[in-house]
Amino acid sequence: MDIAFLIDRYFKGADNVSIDVFDAQTLNAVYRDVVKAMTSHFEIEVSVLQALSYCLYEMMDNVHIHSGKPLGTAITHYDRDESSLRILIADNGMGVRASLAGNSKYRDITEAEALKLCLQDSITDGKGMGFGLYTTSRLVDSIGKKFVLHSGSHKLVIEDGMTSVIENGFWQGTLIFMEIGTGREIDPNQVVDHRADAAEEYNESFVETEELESLW
Repeated sequence: MDIAFLIDRYFKGADNVSIDVFDAQTLNAVYRDVVKAMTSHFEIEVSVLQALSYCLYEMMDNVHIHSGKPLGTAITHYDRDESSLRILIADNGMGVRASLAGNSKYRDITEAEALKLCLQDSITDGKGMGFGLYTTSRLVDSIGKKFVLHSGSHKLVIEDGMTSVIENGFWQGTLIFMEIGTGREIDPNQVVDHRADAAEEYNESFVETEELESLW
């Protein structure tokens, strides 16, 4: 995977970019390390972290479940001046269209159609619930500045409230990039469509007891 290209394309000019490679065995540990690093930035709203931590795990787990390749890469950067967090999850696996085609229902869809479909609820190749990218898209709707889903020769971009799918270069596998605002309080359970308690899951996993008591 061309990490230098990813840094230049999505994190150009950024200092202290964090890069983590993970597989099925290290996914949980890397996920926890990434979220803990984010919690060290006290300016980030807790509710943003609560929603983001749920979506981040889902995106990383998608690599393990759907890509057909063992490794994924997570790149993150927090910009305090801009109150924004940039996150990229990428793999060099089979890609979105080929993965969805594992479900006979989506066997004949185009690559562009696959990128649009996978952000919808319950769209799956049969190996998962089709919930991860759906919740991520809801987070982007709430506080997103930019979202990119690049797979094969097509790229879906959400920016300024507009969604477009274009032919743009080639990415072997799936690349998900998002930049989100971190200074506004949100409802994390609304992001996950009230089908999980994202706030409680985050608090139990990442907030010390003394800190948790101060939240109330």
